[in-house]
Amino acid sequence: MTPAPTESNPPGDIPDNQAFVVYHPPAGGFTVKVPEGWAQSAQGGTTVFTDKLNRIEIATASAATAPTVQSVNAQTVPVLRQRVANFAAPAASQVARHAGSAVLLTYQGDSPPDAVTNKVVRDGFERYAFFRQGHEVDLTLSGPVHADNVDPWRLVTDSFTWQ
Repeated sequence: MTPAPTESNPPGDIPDNQAFVVYHPPAGGFTVKVPEGWAQSAQGGTTVFTDKLNRIEIATASAATAPTVQSVNAQTVPVLRQRVANFAAPAASQVARHAGSAVLLTYQGDSPPDAVTNKVVRDGFERYAFFRQGHEVDLTLSGPVHADNVDPWRLVTDSFTWQ
């Protein structure tokens, strides 16, 4: 009998058996599922979860109005163009998630150089802007462009719930 071939996943693929846990920010207001065991850091209104080549950034802010496709293109894209190395291919759209409507901005950019190898990876980004009653939560998911993280990213963004 021939053994099953070894599965070969592109770098940055989140394993199918990855467990997720509910993240409750200290200030409250929402919950979201994040991969269990990922490193967590926080500064100001931003919390980041990382593991190998993947990253989830959750940024909170007060906002007078809900973001729109037009406001994201006019205000967010220029800021990201300055902050993200080799920023490219921005596309904004209105999407439905379990928590309601959100503005999704997809784009590509280079990762920061690895601290050990100095290697840079081309990343794909999905940035969801959720809004409710003067509060905006921007949920940005990123990983290598060819990684197949559609299902884990969908699980994270569909788990977002206002409290």
